[in-house]
Amino acid sequence: MTQLLDKPAPASPAKAPHTPAARTARRKALLHWIAVHSLGIAAALFFVLPFVFVVLTSLMNDQQALTRDLTPNTWEWGNYERVFNTPGFLTWWRNTLLYAGLGTVLTVVSSIPVAYALAKFRFRGRKLSLMLVISMMMLPPQVVIIPMYLFWAKQMDLSGSLWPLIIPMAFGDAFSIFLLRQFLLTIPNEYLDAAKVDGCGEFRTLMKVVLPMAKPGIAAIALFQFFAAWNDYFGPQIYASENPAAWTLSYGLESFKGAHHTDWNLTMAATVLVMAPVIVVFFFAQKAFVEGVTLTGVKG
Repeated sequence: MTQLLDKPAPASPAKAPHTPAARTARRKALLHWIAVHSLGIAAALFFVLPFVFVVLTSLMNDQQALTRDLTPNTWEWGNYERVFNTPGFLTWWRNTLLYAGLGTVLTVVSSIPVAYALAKFRFRGRKLSLMLVISMMMLPPQVVIIPMYLFWAKQMDLSGSLWPLIIPMAFGDAFSIFLLRQFLLTIPNEYLDAAKVDGCGEFRTLMKVVLPMAKPGIAAIALFQFFAAWNDYFGPQIYASENPAAWTLSYGLESFKGAHHTDWNLTMAATVLVMAPVIVVFFFAQKAFVEGVTLTGVKG
């Protein structure tokens, strides 16, 4: 007992030195943290504030819209109902969903086999095929719009509809093929060899091995294509402008703005309704989207 009482207490852990060098290092770390987060907050506000302005303006009345007031005096939720009741607005929604949804499915289904062949097959002319795909990415659509319009309008008699925009998506998209090909290069060939040793053919290997591992890349090209079709203004203007029943939201919004050029609250409400689906889709799929994009440049 006496030995236990005489035993010295354990030494307390050493505290961090309070030398001038340590204080300087802590000060630099704090300033770095403040600088990085300040830039992040400033960038976030730069992108968020315009959307907040549009939403707040869409909830104002006719007299208050585009005044110096930052918030609505009365929250006019009925503006969205007025926009929905606008003749043709639901038709624009239906056409846009058809164009973006069906076009995305066709693009993904047609681009996967081509990207898989360019990434994993070894054949004569492989590099030339890849260069042709890249060349198609660099070709502006305005360059070929006249012969394409003459073909679809004069030969196929499909003017005044969205089919001239949807049908070509069944034959692949150069950007989607290239992006997915870059992602498939990150999948080790050992997985494919193991599947073939087990008796899988090329099609079964693609379906059972490659596609489950390529979900982030597929999600990325699907989102890119969906956003491009949803926001497309040039294509519907060329092929569907003569038929209001075939207008999309992007083209119909221009007509809506012309009819309600003084009702900025309604114009902003229509803009919010056009942007909302894209924001919701990206919010739920952003993880797969970012992963698919970041992994496409691992190999070349």
